[in-house]
Amino acid sequence: QVQLVESGGGLVQPGGSLRLSCAASGFTLDYYAIGWFRQAPGKEREGILCSSRGGTTYYTDSVKGRFTISRDNTKNTVYLQMNSLKPEDTAVYYCAAARYGCPGTKSADYWGQGTQVTVSS
Repeated sequence: QVQLVESGGGLVQPGGSLRLSCAASGFTLDYYAIGWFRQAPGKEREGILCSSRGGTTYYTDSVKGRFTISRDNTKNTVYLQMNSLKPEDTAVYYCAAARYGCPGTKSADYWGQGTQVTVSS
Protein backbone atom coordinates (compact mmCIF):
# COMPACT_ATOMS: atom_id res chain seq x y z
CA GLN A 1 0.00 0.00 0.00
CA VAL A 2 1.28 3.46 -0.92
CA GLN A 3 1.97 5.65 2.10
CA LEU A 4 3.73 8.87 3.04
CA VAL A 5 4.40 9.40 6.75
CA GLU A 6 5.68 12.68 8.21
CA SER A 7 7.49 12.86 11.52
CA GLY A 8 9.73 15.21 13.50
CA GLY A 9 7.29 17.93 14.44
CA GLY A 10 7.00 19.39 17.90
CA LEU A 11 7.33 22.50 20.02
CA VAL A 12 10.34 24.74 19.42
CA GLN A 13 11.31 28.24 20.56
CA PRO A 14 11.66 31.10 18.07
CA GLY A 15 15.06 30.92 16.40
CA GLY A 16 15.26 27.18 16.90
CA SER A 17 15.46 24.35 14.39
CA LEU A 18 13.58 21.21 13.47
CA ARG A 19 14.07 18.51 10.86
CA LEU A 20 10.95 16.90 9.45
CA SER A 21 11.01 13.53 7.72
CA CYS A 22 8.76 12.19 4.98
CA ALA A 23 9.11 8.44 4.63
CA ALA A 24 7.59 6.64 1.65
CA SER A 25 6.44 3.05 1.42
CA GLY A 26 4.89 1.19 -1.48
CA PHE A 27 6.71 3.29 -4.08
CA THR A 28 10.16 4.68 -4.78
CA LEU A 29 10.60 8.37 -3.98
CA ASP A 30 13.43 8.70 -6.47
CA TYR A 31 10.89 8.70 -9.30
CA TYR A 32 8.68 11.38 -7.72
CA ALA A 33 8.80 15.08 -7.06
CA ILE A 34 8.18 15.76 -3.37
CA GLY A 35 6.64 18.95 -2.05
CA TRP A 36 6.25 20.27 1.47
CA PHE A 37 3.08 22.14 2.42
CA ARG A 38 1.72 23.67 5.58
CA GLN A 39 -1.61 24.78 6.96
CA ALA A 40 -1.83 27.31 9.77
CA PRO A 41 -4.95 27.63 11.95
CA GLY A 42 -7.74 29.28 9.99
CA LYS A 43 -5.67 29.42 6.79
CA GLU A 44 -5.62 27.53 3.51
CA ARG A 45 -2.95 24.95 2.81
CA GLU A 46 0.17 26.65 1.44
CA GLY A 47 2.97 25.24 -0.68
CA ILE A 48 6.44 25.75 0.79
CA LEU A 49 9.00 24.14 -1.52
CA CYS A 50 9.51 21.13 -3.75
CA SER A 51 12.34 18.77 -4.66
CA SER A 52 12.39 17.42 -8.21
CA ARG A 53 14.91 16.37 -10.85
CA GLY A 54 15.39 20.05 -11.63
CA GLY A 55 16.40 20.91 -8.06
CA THR A 56 14.54 22.92 -5.44
CA THR A 57 11.53 25.05 -6.26
CA TYR A 58 10.24 27.56 -3.71
CA TYR A 59 6.52 28.24 -3.51
CA THR A 60 7.04 31.06 -1.00
CA ASP A 61 9.91 33.50 -0.49
CA SER A 62 9.34 33.55 3.26
CA VAL A 63 11.43 30.40 3.84
CA LYS A 64 14.36 31.07 1.52
CA GLY A 65 17.61 30.91 3.47
CA ARG A 66 15.88 29.13 6.35
CA PHE A 67 14.34 25.91 4.97
CA THR A 68 16.19 23.25 2.99
CA ILE A 69 14.84 20.10 1.36
CA SER A 70 16.98 16.99 0.88
CA ARG A 71 16.65 13.31 -0.01
CA ASP A 72 18.12 10.05 1.21
CA ASN A 73 17.21 7.55 -1.47
CA THR A 74 18.68 4.64 0.50
CA LYS A 75 16.05 5.30 3.17
CA ASN A 76 13.32 6.31 0.70
CA THR A 77 12.92 9.49 2.75
CA VAL A 78 12.78 13.23 2.11
CA TYR A 79 13.72 15.77 4.80
CA LEU A 80 12.80 19.36 5.52
CA GLN A 81 15.44 21.16 7.58
CA MET A 82 13.92 24.24 9.20
CA ASN A 83 16.19 26.83 10.82
CA SER A 84 15.57 30.24 12.37
CA LEU A 85 11.97 29.32 13.04
CA LYS A 86 9.42 32.05 13.62
CA PRO A 87 6.01 31.98 15.30
CA GLU A 88 4.51 32.52 11.84
CA ASP A 89 5.86 29.09 10.85
CA THR A 90 3.43 27.41 13.24
CA ALA A 91 1.30 25.01 11.19
CA VAL A 92 0.60 21.41 10.35
CA TYR A 93 3.25 20.35 7.84
CA TYR A 94 2.50 17.87 5.06
CA CYS A 95 4.55 16.16 2.38
CA ALA A 96 3.10 15.22 -0.98
CA ALA A 97 4.36 13.27 -3.99
CA ALA A 98 3.72 13.68 -7.70
CA ARG A 99 5.02 11.43 -10.47
CA TYR A 100 5.50 14.23 -13.01
CA GLY A 101 6.66 17.62 -11.81
CA CYS A 102 6.18 19.35 -8.48
CA PRO A 103 2.85 18.72 -6.79
CA GLY A 104 0.33 21.41 -6.03
CA THR A 105 -2.34 21.49 -3.36
CA LYS A 106 -4.82 19.98 -5.83
CA SER A 107 -2.49 17.98 -8.07
CA ALA A 108 -0.53 15.69 -5.75
CA ASP A 109 -0.74 11.93 -6.21
CA TYR A 110 -0.15 11.10 -2.53
CA TRP A 111 -0.35 13.00 0.76
CA GLY A 112 1.00 12.31 4.20
CA GLN A 113 -1.06 12.71 7.36
CA GLY A 114 0.75 15.82 8.60
CA THR A 115 2.88 16.67 11.61
CA GLN A 116 2.36 19.63 13.94
CA VAL A 117 5.05 22.30 14.25
CA THR A 118 4.55 24.90 16.98
CA VAL A 119 6.98 27.82 17.34
CA SER A 120 6.45 29.61 20.64
CA SER A 121 8.37 30.90 23.63
